[in-house]
Amino acid sequence: MACCRDGAGPRRWLTLGSGLLECLCFAGIVFGWASLVFLLKAESYFGNLCTNGTAVNSSESADCSHQDDQLSLIFTIASFLNNFLLLPSGFFFDRFGTMATRLLAVILYTTGVLMVAFSSAVIPNLLFPAMSCIAVGGILFLMTNMQVGNLFGTHRSTVITFYNGAFDSSSGILLIVKVVYERGITLQASMLFLASCSVIHLLRTLFLMPRGHIPHPLPEGYTYGLGCGRSRAYSVSVAGKPDYKGAMSDDENTDNLPTQTTEPTTTPNKEKVANVRSCILSWFFMLHLGWLSIMQLRHYLFIGTLNPMLNRLTGGDPTLVSEYTNAFAFTQLCGILCAPWNGLIMDRHKGKPCAPGETEQEADVRSAALSLFITAMQCLLFSLCAALPVLPLQYLTFVLQVINRSFLYGGNAAFISIAFPSSHFGKLYGLILALSALVSLLQYPFFALVQGPLKGDPLYLNVALTVLTTLAFIHPLYVFIHCRRAAARRRTSAQ
Repeated sequence: MACCRDGAGPRRWLTLGSGLLECLCFAGIVFGWASLVFLLKAESYFGNLCTNGTAVNSSESADCSHQDDQLSLIFTIASFLNNFLLLPSGFFFDRFGTMATRLLAVILYTTGVLMVAFSSAVIPNLLFPAMSCIAVGGILFLMTNMQVGNLFGTHRSTVITFYNGAFDSSSGILLIVKVVYERGITLQASMLFLASCSVIHLLRTLFLMPRGHIPHPLPEGYTYGLGCGRSRAYSVSVAGKPDYKGAMSDDENTDNLPTQTTEPTTTPNKEKVANVRSCILSWFFMLHLGWLSIMQLRHYLFIGTLNPMLNRLTGGDPTLVSEYTNAFAFTQLCGILCAPWNGLIMDRHKGKPCAPGETEQEADVRSAALSLFITAMQCLLFSLCAALPVLPLQYLTFVLQVINRSFLYGGNAAFISIAFPSSHFGKLYGLILALSALVSLLQYPFFALVQGPLKGDPLYLNVALTVLTTLAFIHPLYVFIHCRRAAARRRTSAQ
């Protein structure tokens, strides 16, 4: 059917728009944790852990540091599993395809939301599995939606970063839950409404997503969705064109890592992708892992400790804490506006002729170097602002945080999609986020360090994290040097 082709038919636009709505309203709501914590404290979740204390002026005050510890632990576990379980999920996605992965996402997400709905101050521990299910289900929605970028050719990176920006903005949904809660709508009612929206996810899975995967480059006449019958399956090479891009390497003697190795002479026209092991052992993968892990740890620690930080800077004024929490959550809604700029930076060379002898994939990687550098610079500025204990300055911190987070995750997915074979995208994307999740576990001992030996003052920790952030510049520098060397070898070969 013509409506299903990659031409001017409306199906691909409906797929793009509905996927954007799905990521914007559901996929990343776990990162609206700061808004949810405010409600959980109002509902006295773990309130039994608060103890009476005495303030400096001899008045009685409640010491709720143990309550903060428990709530921080919930977010630590959820954010860890959000990334770590992408490793098996990525293999599952590559092996069983989009439909099976999305059905798993719907089950996890709906279960998690229902657990939050039926939790209470009496059974607060239900939040541990609930937030973890929401986190894992949401990231699976994002992973299956990012392949939609393959439908849009030269705008592929822009679409991928756009979806990641929508994922970031979805954390603002819990701000809406907080606002309606303050107007009389219970947390349970809001969660039940979100659970009912799972019908939307099921309809998209059946009619607007493929059963398998969307290949890249897109073959002529490609169809997908039940409305077109069974979606076509494509092998590594379709009509002589591989549906992958080779992984780059720093090998001095070649421009590419063993990306497109010629098969035996019996099949001279077919090419095969690099194996997963060679991709993982490449400098591109390892440095990209460090780049992501450092900045992700900085963001997770900031989000997980935002509520106690605001309590400290405001002197415990609940009105001010609520005001700044709302401001933070509102800025998260703007992530969808920030992320496409990163995609435009990565796609800025599209439509222009490549340098003599330069492949399209090499041009993509060269263009990505600027994006990686800008993202690292944003994180450094964000970390500097977060380290300064000045309450009004936190408005700027919120803005820098959402811009950087949008660039970080969009750039991460886009770089993996252009630097490594697309047939391994699910595995590599899952592996890099799983490994970075192990680093993100440091946020909980760091939080305990602030609450204990540092006596609630995170200044020294913030300074240390800011210094650590400077290491993220190694990756874009390496990519830049690699591209320069590749260009020099091409010039030498041409002479």
